[in-house]
Amino acid sequence: MYLSQCIKRAAQVSGNKPATLFGDRSHTWNKFNDRVQCLASGMKSLGISAGERVAILSLNSDRYLELFFSIPWAGAVSVPINIRLAAPEILFTLNDSETEMLVVDDAFAQMLPALEGKMKTVKKVIFAGDGETPSGCINYEELIAKSEPVEDAERGGEDLAGLFYTGGTTGRSKGVMLSHNNLMSNALNVIPFMKFDETSVYLHVAPMFHLADCASTFSLTMAAGTHTFLPKFDPQETLQVMQDNKVSVCLLVPTMVNMLINFPDINKYDISSLKTILYGASPMPEAVLLRAMELFPNCEFKQGYGMTETSPVMTFLDSKFHVTDGPNSGKLKSAGYPAFGVEILIADENDNELPRGEVGEIIARGPNVMHGYWKMPETTQETLRNGWMHTGDMAYMDEDGFVYIVDRNKDMIISGGENVYSSETEQAVYKHTAVQECAVIGVPHKEWGEQVHAVVVFKSGESASEEELKAHCIELIAGYKCPRSWEIREEPLPMSGAGKILKTELRKPHWDGKGKGVN
Repeated sequence: MYLSQCIKRAAQVSGNKPATLFGDRSHTWNKFNDRVQCLASGMKSLGISAGERVAILSLNSDRYLELFFSIPWAGAVSVPINIRLAAPEILFTLNDSETEMLVVDDAFAQMLPALEGKMKTVKKVIFAGDGETPSGCINYEELIAKSEPVEDAERGGEDLAGLFYTGGTTGRSKGVMLSHNNLMSNALNVIPFMKFDETSVYLHVAPMFHLADCASTFSLTMAAGTHTFLPKFDPQETLQVMQDNKVSVCLLVPTMVNMLINFPDINKYDISSLKTILYGASPMPEAVLLRAMELFPNCEFKQGYGMTETSPVMTFLDSKFHVTDGPNSGKLKSAGYPAFGVEILIADENDNELPRGEVGEIIARGPNVMHGYWKMPETTQETLRNGWMHTGDMAYMDEDGFVYIVDRNKDMIISGGENVYSSETEQAVYKHTAVQECAVIGVPHKEWGEQVHAVVVFKSGESASEEELKAHCIELIAGYKCPRSWEIREEPLPMSGAGKILKTELRKPHWDGKGKGVN
């Protein structure tokens, strides 16, 4: 399998139907196919050859999608860069990946002076924005216009397709090596689950550098649906694009869902075309999900659980289980069951499968599992030991094979010898009607080692005292799981580029100079 198959099929079966909609720009699949071939040709004329790396530092756009296909068409490897990184972190990614070509848009062209002279391997910079082309850069549209189509390099199978760098908030960032087979096996899993076909209109509003959104990038293309884009998430702009482009499906991370359902003017927009919302990338508070299901009664909700290292999907929770009564109820808190071709075990420290209902680490294997970490053989060997991908996620499996994630191993709080799963406490806090955002972390305690600490942001115009929050929690969970200290913030909690709350940043002030790290 190889990624180019996706656009070849789309052009073959839906050549004159819309492939991309972005602002005033639109292209059919035939035109998209032509542009990909010409861009690949242009890259090759600039010196890119098989196996070399091309990095993308850009907000979401139709050009980002073209790059995802023109880079492998030229035989090269994509390196999507986290848009939230600082210049030194971007430099690390470029130099560690030994990137030969960098593509930037308007938003990131301004960072080029900070990178100038420090990029060890980058030889060419392509400007894929709409403003004035920076000095020394090659204009994206001009490169396409002057280039003739070129034959597909047809690299595929186990050839490297992309280097997707993990966040790097807990130490050095790691380049996850994903092959064509990895990404295509995921695409073939997502198509039937999401019911993608040529009528689907998908909104890229989650960042395109992240595998959560990429789960649909290749699958929707293979199904010959239509891609539409928002440079970055904003509740009002998201609703406007959904209305204008008659979006039928999108992926939203839980923080986006939370912001959307709390947007005061949501009912002013016609989003009746929206049929499916896929959510994932971080835990979804049940209270937020139930409110979203109430606000979008005609929309199917689906969940995907996975990670960059698994291309990314490992489990699915279908819409039929997003119910609170009837024969399919009782599964709403789960992450679903394993995707096709993916083996999942809940294992002890020796990789032995645990009895149903017992908490252990999720380990997985299948055609979706990465080749390893770029230039990190020891870390690769440890993560992929015994032929299984060790996720670091703690969970249990019920008798029906549904996986229930209780926490990241690193986020588990050990207080007075008791294990407290931060996600369980967060679920309780989120059920308070005044709470908009919450993160639960462990902070130092002389007697207990750690104590449960909650950081809370209230909804606009609402508030609650610590005593009220404590009384609310004690009704829902055991006393030792309840926060012993509270921090009320007015500003939003710190987020990663993928929309995940950065607990590492919240822990730092409490653990600075203490024995425990912030990993």
